[in-house]
Parts: sequence; C-alpha cells; structure tokens
Amino acid sequence: MDGIIASIANLIGNNFIATAIVSFFPLIELKGGIVFARGVGYGFFEALGLSYLGSTIAFFPVFFLLIPILNLLKKAKWFNKFVLKIESYINGRAERSVKNGKGVSSEKSALKFKMLAVFIFVSIPLPMTGVWTGTAIAVFLGLKFKESILPIVAGNLIAGVIISLLAELFIVIWNISALDYVLWALFGLAIIILVITIVKIVRQKPTAENKGTSDKE
Repeated sequence: MDGIIASIANLIGNNFIATAIVSFFPLIELKGGIVFARGVGYGFFEALGLSYLGSTIAFFPVFFLLIPILNLLKKAKWFNKFVLKIESYINGRAERSVKNGKGVSSEKSALKFKMLAVFIFVSIPLPMTGVWTGTAIAVFLGLKFKESILPIVAGNLIAGVIISLLAELFIVIWNISALDYVLWALFGLAIIILVITIVKIVRQKPTAENKGTSDKE
C-alpha cells in the first residue's frame, strides 16, 4: 500500500487513531475518514462506524466554543473586522438554508423547519456540508443543544452511508488502491474550497448586527 493513505497511516502509526483524526479534520471530515479507513483495510461497517464517530465528535467543540471564540477574537483589534465578516458569512449560509421556510407562522413549525434544513444540509455529502459547517449554521439559527444535535447526527449518518456505498463502488469497479486518488482529490478540493471561502469572507461586508453572537455572549 503506497501513497497518501499509507503515508498518513505510517505517520500516525495507529489506524484507529488515524481514521478518527482524518474524519475529524474540517472540510473532508466523514468523507475523508471513510475513504482512508477503507484504504487501510477496515471493512464497510467498521470504516463507516469509526469515521462517523470521529466526524460527529466535532459537533461538541463547534457548538460550545464557536461563539465564545468569535467573541474573544473580536476583542483583538487585528481580528475584529475579519471575525465580523466570518459571522456575516455564516449568517448568510444559515439564512439561505431556511429561506423557503420564512413564511412559516407558528414558532413550533419554524423550529422544525430549521432542524430539517440543518439535517438536509449535513446529509448531502459535499465539501462544506459536514458537521463543522452544519453545527455553525445551527448555532447561528439559534438552535439549542438538543435541537442541533439530532439533525446533525442523523444527517451525518445519511452522508456516511452514501459515501460508504460510493467508496465500495470505487473498490468494485477499480480496486482499493483507487481510494488513494479519491483521498488526494478530497484534500485538493478542500484546499481550493478553503481558499475560495476565505476570499469570499474577506470581500464580504459585515452586517450591522450579527445574529446569534449577541445571544450567546
């Protein structure tokens, strides 16, 4: 086994820990974790389970620390404007995720729609739609812990099953070594999307008030 999967496995020295780290890593998250786990020899359900746990853990630091860290950084002169732009960017993504439910009148229906929107967002296995971004959106939508974790864990499971099936298809059509190219592609795509996102944030004008931040200060 050669390539990036072997390099990561040899560097960390423990496939279990390596899978957890890769699946926890922002942007590639569950997708990268499953591909890596299958590449080092884990079976279908083992790879899905380990990667699912590793990626789902990210919910907790993001949910509890996102707003406090942003508020702390805003106190620093050099970071203030950039943090405000980050808040505006996340707010924008949160608003777009629920734009079809703006006509919902009752508070209970609005809450269900927000939870459904977060679930759908996380369950689509594309870059920037994983637990990290999904949890940030849930926070800025004002969802509480229980209201956030249910759609996140359910959506992440759906995304995991889809990616696992696709990884299995790659192995059947080509062979297990093809997963090395898939992981390279995921890392490359993650870097490209990160750069594009940073450019968007830098160019974005911060809104007068950033919803979600003031509520958790």
